[in-house]
Amino acid sequence: MSQVLEYLGRRFAAGHLSRREFLGRATALGVSAVFANSLLAGAARAQTPKRGGILKAGIAGGAATDTLDPAKFLELMFYFGRCWGETLLTPTADGGLEHRIAEETGSSKDAKVWTFKIRQGVEFHNGKTVTAEDVVATLERHSNKESQSGALGLLEGIESVKADGRDVVVTLKEPNAEFPYLMADYHLVIQPNGGKDNPAEGVSAGPYKVTVNEPGVRHGGERFANFWQSDKMGFADQVEILVINDATARVSALQGGQVHMISKVEAKVVELIKRVSSLKIEALPGSGQYVFNMFCDTAPFDNADLRMALKLAVDREEMIDKILRGYGTVGNDFPINASQPLFPEGIEQRAFDPDKAKFHYQKSGHSGPIPLRVSEVAFAGAVDAAQLFQQSAAKAGIAIEVKREPGDGYWSEVWNKQPFCASNWGPRATQGMMYSTAYLSTAPWNDTHFRNEKFDKLLIEALGELDQDKRKNLYREMAIIVRDKGGTIVPMFNQSIDAISDNVGGYAGRVDSLMNGYALAQCWLEA
Repeated sequence: MSQVLEYLGRRFAAGHLSRREFLGRATALGVSAVFANSLLAGAARAQTPKRGGILKAGIAGGAATDTLDPAKFLELMFYFGRCWGETLLTPTADGGLEHRIAEETGSSKDAKVWTFKIRQGVEFHNGKTVTAEDVVATLERHSNKESQSGALGLLEGIESVKADGRDVVVTLKEPNAEFPYLMADYHLVIQPNGGKDNPAEGVSAGPYKVTVNEPGVRHGGERFANFWQSDKMGFADQVEILVINDATARVSALQGGQVHMISKVEAKVVELIKRVSSLKIEALPGSGQYVFNMFCDTAPFDNADLRMALKLAVDREEMIDKILRGYGTVGNDFPINASQPLFPEGIEQRAFDPDKAKFHYQKSGHSGPIPLRVSEVAFAGAVDAAQLFQQSAAKAGIAIEVKREPGDGYWSEVWNKQPFCASNWGPRATQGMMYSTAYLSTAPWNDTHFRNEKFDKLLIEALGELDQDKRKNLYREMAIIVRDKGGTIVPMFNQSIDAISDNVGGYAGRVDSLMNGYALAQCWLEA
């Protein structure tokens, strides 16, 4: 609870929360009114936003193939999209939702019809006013398979969407109690006419206008004068992202003053950074995970015994100790941990067992080395983790061949293209959102090619179940299916570790790395 209160205090100090909103959320956490008001007083004295300057970040995961089309955002473009894009809603650190383009959300009693009232007076970067029709067109485009949208799996349940004055009315095929969370997905940037005319134009309604777009090199924007929430975001005159895929180079850029903040700090250098008085480490627990993906429909991984052998051949505790160095928790081969609502307790923790791994490996009939493709952009410490995997698997008689790939192009040429590779998933607000994005049979980002009819039916049932206890049981059944039959090896859940200069004000950890991507948009330079 203390981390959530700290986050809320920083949000209030930075002007992102009103006094009433702060007190309401603090009270919901069980904090007394007297204590909450004392926290407010301290927070108010702590930080006052300052305007001006160029705020810079060094971020990993950029490539020459990156695009401004939100449907195709990968890794680094998630961060840049937060600078210029606006969505209907966005997740908060306390598990709720913040209204952005939508100012109100409502639903029918059966959670089958959802209504989003569109905020008045919000302007696109091209001078046009954001309308309900633009929102409808955005959802239509991302629902079309031709868009290749990363949000397609989230929108497959939509039967119809229409504009009714300021309202956007979405009717679903089946009830979905978590639908507003799906609308907070970072791909669903609201664009003029939904981006149907030019999706890669880089026009939305966020605090910065795109001025620089050099994929694989740098991206930048200048403050949008007519931004609808200028008192809470857009304090720097300009923002800039430098693509720095090498972990050591990112740290050097921060120490040398070339950037003010960096993402994906390796746990092994955290203590070194802490020794620099002008730098700060920000570590945030959550449901982000480091994974190794196997294509369930591609040999040799189409063999269930081989997949099980590899799951049993991972020494998870060793990875926690040597890769995360305590900045994370052990994974259990399904993408949910205790930080998420309705976590399924009581599922047996899978442990390193070379004897059982050897049994399943021999039963699979496979022989010879198994190529595992990896790059440092896959996750912080990915190459080292792959080598540990190689060593532990060898104890079971399994030969893993670690193939190190270049960072540029990894997300376009390796991830979701090669049958065995390292990857990562950032936190998702609900289990339904995670499963809909990466495990639903028809989801474009189903990066293990896991297709299970029973699982799909359970997901639809869970999303429509309004009784939380019943929904929790459905999620538990789904987790067991993924754990035992899926192609995801989840050895560890990571904390997001960022490093920032002490010249940066307004930083308040939330959900994921660099304030869930909002650091450049919401922070400022103190001098």
